Amino acid sequence: MSGSSFGKAFQITTFGESHGPAIGVVIQGCPPGLPIDQDLIQKSLDKRKPGDGPASTKRKEPDTPLILSGTFEGKTTGTPIMIMIKNRDAKSSSYEDIASVFRPGHGDYTYHQKFGVRDYRGGGRASARETAARVAAGAVAQLVLDPYQIKIESYTVGLGGIRANIFDAKIIEKNPFRCPDMEAALKMEKKIETIKNQGDSLGGVVEIKAINVPAGIGDPVFDKLDADIAKAMMSIGAVKAVEIGAGIGAAEMTGFENNDQLTQDGFASNHSGGILAGISNGDDIIVRVHVKPIPSILKPQKTLTDTGQPTTISTKGRHDICAIPRINKVCESMLALVLTDHILRQKTNR
Repeated sequence: MSGSSFGKAFQITTFGESHGPAIGVVIQGCPPGLPIDQDLIQKSLDKRKPGDGPASTKRKEPDTPLILSGTFEGKTTGTPIMIMIKNRDAKSSSYEDIASVFRPGHGDYTYHQKFGVRDYRGGGRASARETAARVAAGAVAQLVLDPYQIKIESYTVGLGGIRANIFDAKIIEKNPFRCPDMEAALKMEKKIETIKNQGDSLGGVVEIKAINVPAGIGDPVFDKLDADIAKAMMSIGAVKAVEIGAGIGAAEMTGFENNDQLTQDGFASNHSGGILAGISNGDDIIVRVHVKPIPSILKPQKTLTDTGQPTTISTKGRHDICAIPRINKVCESMLALVLTDHILRQKTNR
């Protein structure tokens, strides 16, 4: 199915369901000769796995990647790379009592309307479990970016209406939300506990930054770099809005305020988020994604059965209270995939 593939020169196709035997990804277009091994991919997957934080699910998947093709003697061969990740901790019985009920906020209703059948076990193909395959692919994509010294990082700037007011890079790794403001992080933790006790969930805002991206990456008119970044981020199930640079703030500025003036030392500001006319300008690429609350909640909600009968539902099972911080690594991976795809495409232009 074409909807399961992303990219042109560097293309990925993910497969599998939340409670199936395995999930995984096939990567096509990866250049040969790049050093690759299981540990490299595992390190990325570990950053997405559920942790011991207050927002994380109790489902514990080892997410061990198995590289089935496309490598030889520790290097990529230029042929399709297939990575499989087995599902080890799926408990499908938790979903049997809602097999015929549409969960509000999920894709249950729309999948049923489109296909006439759906995998109710954890959301099937629509589950966030699929994003582990994207993270595995993102680790491979980063191999293409490394010679350019392109680095991608993310941090949480909002959660449940609490915003980070300062940026201290040293704080990001010292709290479970990857927030650069420790005072805000402590407030986030308290809010998570409160909402958890209420049987509810929260959303938030993640900022992703790519540094050392060379100028000239991206294609006009419909394949603009920021357009592809927006699509990549919006393809993540929980993301409902994407900003580049100043984002919605640009609408409140004058042209003089929003324009990034050029100097001999570079751009005087970065309201563009490192992209002009859909092409990178050499400045840091700044992306923000707005993440909706996890739809699986214990609070009773009104819904319908698949035969149209009204009922109520309280979604049990093991679920995150907030997609943050696990979604942060997914966002980094999607940005890596877009940049890798466009860098490889640029090589055919110049």
